Parts: sequence; structure tokens; C-alpha cells
Amino acid sequence: MEGIWPAVLIGLLALALGFLLRGFWPGPSRRTAVVAPSDPEISRDTRQLLRVLRSSVVLLDVSGTVLQASPSAYSYGLVRSGRIVPPAVSDLVERARSTGHPVERELSLPRGPLSGDGEMILQLRVAPMGAGRLVIVAEDHTAARRLDQVRRDFVANVSHELKTPVGALALLAETVADAADDPAAVRRFSAQMTRESRRLSALVQEIIDLSRLQEPDVLVDSALLAVDDVIAEAADRVRVEAESRRITLTVGGEPNLYVHGDADLLATAVRNLLDNALRHSEPLSRVSVGVSRDSDQVRIAVVDQGEGMDAEQQQRVFERFYRADPARARRTGGSGLGLSIVKHIAADHGGVAEVWSKPGAGSTFTLVLPLADPPTETGEPDQP
Repeated sequence: MEGIWPAVLIGLLALALGFLLRGFWPGPSRRTAVVAPSDPEISRDTRQLLRVLRSSVVLLDVSGTVLQASPSAYSYGLVRSGRIVPPAVSDLVERARSTGHPVERELSLPRGPLSGDGEMILQLRVAPMGAGRLVIVAEDHTAARRLDQVRRDFVANVSHELKTPVGALALLAETVADAADDPAAVRRFSAQMTRESRRLSALVQEIIDLSRLQEPDVLVDSALLAVDDVIAEAADRVRVEAESRRITLTVGGEPNLYVHGDADLLATAVRNLLDNALRHSEPLSRVSVGVSRDSDQVRIAVVDQGEGMDAEQQQRVFERFYRADPARARRTGGSGLGLSIVKHIAADHGGVAEVWSKPGAGSTFTLVLPLADPPTETGEPDQP
């Protein structure tokens, strides 16, 4: 019996140690890779660090098996079943292993195994560590690259749009100088110069407005606004233009509705919708502004009787510099920025801009904004 007790104690000690080791090295899960119990250098603090890092990190052993990986490495599709998936990433790993030096490259990788999943741009750095291990650090640059592309496109579009009126003004100025002895020609070309200068001025102002909407403090002067006042201000700005085009402008709908926002920006949004409707309407037609309440939203709809748009045009109509009919835009002076400005103003006010249209049946553009409580006798909004 005396010889049995040491064996029993040793067995209990081994059993306790087994439970301890099992708790220290967690089993596999969907979000973390398997960590071999024989690899004590990967501590619990290391695993916790990988979970909180903004960059995606993957640790590989000497055979290329994943020892540990950040959850985002799985969501990016870098790791699956304990191995590196994208061949381009595997090539970087082999190069770093063979040279013994860090390798860094920006790669464009598919978002998933299915076609049409899109692409992501990752900045990857693969560096050798001790005992034949390697570490992969990946940062997602997709949004930054997309923003850079949008900025480049915007600058290119602005440059192109500015060249047209500037070139026209230069040509007209030379023509006026050559026709100095012909008063009728001078008056005709001077009128064209006036139109081009107005077009240039409007384009520059819209670019300024669009740039202003990118600022984080765009609604620093937000206040409680009567929708009736906003629409009246916008309608007054375009009334002369409507009369010159012989288009009837009407305003109606539910009165005494309120929103929170910037009065100038919202008036600009409604005015841009009216400008767009007037440009796409024929003489003797009608452009209407209607206001309605839909639950906790205010809907400001601008309706025209123009040529309308097909489904593809409706999907792109809020893009910067997009014109459904470029020839008509040149005749009417449209810059292609007005509706993009409307979209940004709506978003800054917590709303959206919508469009309904049908070829030959006109278009309806709607500015949807959160409804605000009306003011009390003290001028403050009612509290819920």
C-alpha cells in the first residue's frame, strides 16, 4: 500500500496539470487559429493583442501553418483552414523566408471566392521572426484609394468644366475686338460673353458650395426652420428664370412643418431642384413644389413635366458632373453639380434625396428630412 500512494499522487498531479494546460491554450474557433500547445512563446497577452490591433496580423510557423491570426484576417479571406489563401500573399511569404528580410507590397485582392465580390487593396508586410516563424501585417487601404480616385476624378472634371467657359470668353473677347467697327456684332458677342461669364460664375459657386459641404462643421449654425420659409426663399430665387422660360411655378402642400438645419443650405438644395426642373421643362409647362408629412419625415417634392429619365440615368443622376443629356446641359447652362449638392445637403441634415422618373412623363425629385417639433409660444420646440 505504501508504494501505491506515490503513484496516485503523481497521477493526480498530471491530471491537474492537464486541465491547466487545456485552459491556457484554447481550442480552435471560427475567429482564431489553432495554437499548438507545444508553442509556449505565443502567450495569452499576444493573442489578446491580436484581437485589438486595427491591422490584421498573422503568425506562421516554419512550415507555413497559421499559429495565430487576427479576426479581420479571416474576414479579409487571408486565412482559411489554418493556411494562407491568396497565392500572391503566399509568394510574399516565400520571398521573405528565402531572403530572410522583410518584404512589403500593396496588393489588390478579391473580397471573396465569388465573382462580383469586388476587390480590396491591402498593404502587406511580411517579416521573419525567430525560430523560422514569420509575421504578416496587413492594412486595408481600399477606402483611402477610393477617396484618392474620387478626388482625382473631381479635379479632372473641374478642370474640364472650367476650360469650356474660359475658352469661350477668350474667343469671344477676340471676336469683339475684331468687330469693333460693327456695333450690332459687338452687342451680340457681348451678350454671349455675359452668358458665359454667368455660367462660369455659377460653376465656381457650386464648386465652393460642394467644398463647403465636406467640412465637418457645416451645420454649426443649425436652427429650427419653417419649411414654408425655406421653400419661399428658394422659389423667389428662381421666379425670374421661370418667367423668362414661360414656365408656371406653383407651391403647395401641408403648411407649418419644421426641420432643424441651415437655412441657406436647405434653400440652396430646393433651389437646385427647381433649377434642374426648369432646365428640363418646355415653355408653357408647369413646375410644382409640394410639401407633405410622412410620419416623422418632411418630404419636399419638386415635380416637372420634362422628358424624364430611364432607370440607368436615375441611378447616376446624383453623381458629380453627370448629365443625362450633355447637349441640353450645354444649351441650358447646367454644370452637373446641382443634384450632387442636393444629395450632400440632404445627408448632412440626416435625410436623403430621392428621384422618380419615367421617359416622357417628367421627373419628381424629393428632399426627405427629419421632422422637428414646432416652436412653442416661447419660441422653443415642444419637448417629447
